[in-house]
Parts: sequence; structure tokens; C-alpha cells
Amino acid sequence: MSRVSKPYEIVERALELSRADGCVVLADEHSSANLRWAGNALTTNGVTRGRTLTVVATVDGAEGTASGVVSRSAVTAGELEPLVRAAEAAARAAGPAEDAQPLVGGVPESAGFREAPAETSSAVFDAFAPALGEAFGRARAGGRELYGFASHELTSTYLGTSTGLRLRHDQPNGTLELNAKSPDRGRSAWAGRATRDFADVDPLAMDEELARRLEWARRRVELPAGRYETLLPPTAVADLLIYQQWSAAARDAVEGRTVFSRPGGGTRVGERLASLPLTLRSDPAEPGLESAPFVIAHASGDDASVFDNGLPVEPVDWIREGRLERLVTTRHTAALTGSPMAPGAGNLVLDGGGGRSLEEMVASTGRGLLLTCLWYIREVDPATLLLTGLTRDGVYLVEGGEVVAEVNNFRFNESPVDLLGRASEAGRTERTLPREWGDWFTRAAMPPLRVPDFHMSSVSQGV
Repeated sequence: MSRVSKPYEIVERALELSRADGCVVLADEHSSANLRWAGNALTTNGVTRGRTLTVVATVDGAEGTASGVVSRSAVTAGELEPLVRAAEAAARAAGPAEDAQPLVGGVPESAGFREAPAETSSAVFDAFAPALGEAFGRARAGGRELYGFASHELTSTYLGTSTGLRLRHDQPNGTLELNAKSPDRGRSAWAGRATRDFADVDPLAMDEELARRLEWARRRVELPAGRYETLLPPTAVADLLIYQQWSAAARDAVEGRTVFSRPGGGTRVGERLASLPLTLRSDPAEPGLESAPFVIAHASGDDASVFDNGLPVEPVDWIREGRLERLVTTRHTAALTGSPMAPGAGNLVLDGGGGRSLEEMVASTGRGLLLTCLWYIREVDPATLLLTGLTRDGVYLVEGGEVVAEVNNFRFNESPVDLLGRASEAGRTERTLPREWGDWFTRAAMPPLRVPDFHMSSVSQGV
């Protein structure tokens, strides 16, 4: 067996080598292609390939079942057996695993399990690159400079277990970030898109959007810290709600450690969080945001368990019509907390029932702020999920339904849970790229939100 052996053969061979009571093998085949540019010119491009192998060994004992997990990249034929033995040794050295459950049973083999992995290449940019070149020309003629990058990744995951599971999932993931600057670097604007294949992104339209924002910034007004009616674009809403979802483990809530803990014990499931009919949901089959239909867990935690690998991931409403409906559970934490099973999913969608675009919401604003995006988001208080962060690449003053100036950046202090409760309008849901969390979570669709009293806690000198 060489390094280029078929992934399913590596999975089968690792399972054959296992001497543990149970074994899970995950082979992740990665490929990526990227373009980078600065000052209206391409600077670099490249294509990469890689493989990561994860072995989970389980060992039964008098006190319970222990697990050992070892992951390595670029595993060769000679390194496969030592990797399996290392996982077994880790299991034997560990105490009983708190999250131990029977490994998920076998199902019919996934289509394509014995086929070669899917791969991306520079061809994914065949239509995008010429359009980007045209955008460079327009930007140059318009006196602005474009910076940014485009990245496309494709990961084929092969999952095999000693209980007979043989599953495969191919996950494409593309991101485009475009930043426009004035020649003196005094004005800056950003736009981003998430995509599966770059067939649905238009750099010319993005450049036009950025040109409009740079024009807005020709006039500047300084504003103090305070509470302002604020229009949050879908990218900012995504960044806030992704962090909220990362903080939505049922066990943490039952143990009184999160914003979803009920005072006096239990969770806030069933409680109304928003007056608007907001529904926050995940669905592996969501069009354009498709994600793995089964659990892929390389490590255990309060919101994931290696014992759950291969467990089906079903559509779930986390918040339904404004009420908290579900919290994230593994099989272990579901039994521990008495909550329904709800594994974390690879996408997140917020529906608010609104039909207006962000531009239409601006047109109906008497006086308020329009944000571009958020960044450097950090948690201040887990009990309330109070977050702090900065605005970036354009905060604009809206008066009489029109953008009249750019204003200074701010530091904000807000809880996404509180924001859902105070939001007075949700616009039309659209696919979006989270700016802060785009390296970890990109499959999101959100509406713009109007918040009547968004807390800008201090003025920031950021750009």
C-alpha cells in the first residue's frame, strides 16, 4: 500500500489491523485551490492535496469503555499499523470514557465508498478569473484598488467502523473575500461570499457594491459611543448566531453554565427568546448549504462524541417561531440531560418571515447606523453570552432613508440572545459569508436585522 492508495482501502486495512474491542476510522482526503490578489493584480495561486487519518480505538473494561484517538497526516503504508497501535495504547492508558456508547451499527454502504475522492482544481476558477480581471480593470478606471482572495476546498470523508458502517461524504466549500480601498488607504470597504463551486459569485457586482460604499465614505462624521438603531447585515447576524450555536450544548445549559440555563435548574427550552417569528434551524439537505448527513467527530466534547460517528443528522429547529426548541446533544448528553437527540449540524439558517432586502430596510430608516461586518469577536460573560467585538470596513450613517456619511468604528457589547429578543425587523434571508468565523463555518443563510438600540460601547480606531 502506498500513500496514494484508495481511501477505502486504508480504512479497511486499519480496521483489519485493529485489536481493540471497537474501532472507528476516518480518512479525510483534502484538496484546495486558491487565488490571491492585491492592487488590482493577481499575486499568487496554488493547488494543494492532503490526507488525514483518524483512528478511534475503544477498549472494554470492568469499569467501562475507554477510547483513544490519534490523528496523523500523510500516513504511509509503514506508518498505518503504528497509528492503529497508538490509538489502542491511548485507549488502554485512559480511564473509562464518560461519553461511551455502543458504536453506531452498520447500514448499507454509501454510494461511492469504494471510488476515488472528489478533488478540486484551478478549473473551478475558469469562469470566475476572467470576470475578476474585468473587475480589476473597472476598479483601476474608477480610482480604487481591489485586494482579496478566493479559496475552494473539497474534502471527501470515508468513515468505517468495526460494526460495519461504510459511509462517505464529499464537502465542497468556497469563499470569496473582496476588499476595496481608496488610493490613499483612507477609505475601505469589504464584501464576502460563500459558494460551493464559484458558479454563483459575481466579482463585477461585488466591485460595484464596494464602489458605492467607498463613495458613501467620502463624507465622514464622528459619533460618540452609545445605543443606536442599527441595521445588521446577514454576515454580521451569521457571526453572532454561529457563536450562539457553539454555546448551545444541552449539558452546559443543564449544569447552569450558559445563557440557556434556567435559573433554579434545567434549561430554557420552551421559553420565548424573540417577539419576531424567528426560526433558527439546520438541515443537511438545505439547498446550496448541503452538509454531512451523518456525524463526523474527530474528538469528543460536550457537543460531539467519537462514539456517535455515523449517526444520522436530521433537520432540526433550534429556535422555532421565537421559542427555544432544541439544544445540541450527543447520545450521552441526551440521556444525561433528558433532552432529545440533536447532533450539531454543518449549516445554520435563520428565517424571520421578512421579504425586504437590506437596501429596502435602509430606505425605511429615519436615523440609524448601517454596519458592514464584525470582527475580533470574543466572549465576555458565558452566563449571558455577552460578546464584545469591533466593527470594520465601513459603518455608515443613515438619515431619511439614505446613507449620508461614513462614521467612525466602534467596539460593541451585545448578547446575540438578547439581540434576537430586541430585534424589531428581520429582512429577507440570503446565503452569506461570516467574516469572523469564515475559516471554521461558512454554510449560513441569514436575514438582515434591525435592532433599535444596539450597544456601541466605545469608539474604536480600527478600519
